[in-house]
Amino acid sequence: MMLKLISILFAGILFGFGLSLSEMVNPLKVLNFLDVTGTWDPSLILVMAGAVGVTSVASYVALNKQIKPLLNDIFHLPTKKEIDLKLVLGSALFGLGWGLIGICPGPTLAAFVYGMPLIYLFFGSMLAGMGVQKLVFKARKKPV
Repeated sequence: MMLKLISILFAGILFGFGLSLSEMVNPLKVLNFLDVTGTWDPSLILVMAGAVGVTSVASYVALNKQIKPLLNDIFHLPTKKEIDLKLVLGSALFGLGWGLIGICPGPTLAAFVYGMPLIYLFFGSMLAGMGVQKLVFKARKKPV
């Protein structure tokens, strides 16, 4: 169990370091990447290409070579295959928020160390949105 916790901590530190090194924690860098008609900064394409490349190779090897995870019994993969309204709306809201403010949940946590008030405001708003979403879907599941 201790090895699993240490590996989780190491992976989180490595992820946060990568986000900081690539400046994904800087909302202005992300907004400039998204602004293809203005001050476009294409450098984040390399970050995404690297992430997709590593993930693709690792997924192919793990799933096609039938290897077992080092610290778990099985790989926990998504089981839901259909695209529903909840997924589409959630994706749209995520993209809209990312485009408006230039930050998403992963980099938000890594950006805490920079002490930017905007990040704290975003994080609080994100938590509030999660709470509202839980209340809305909990209320919808109650019988009429």
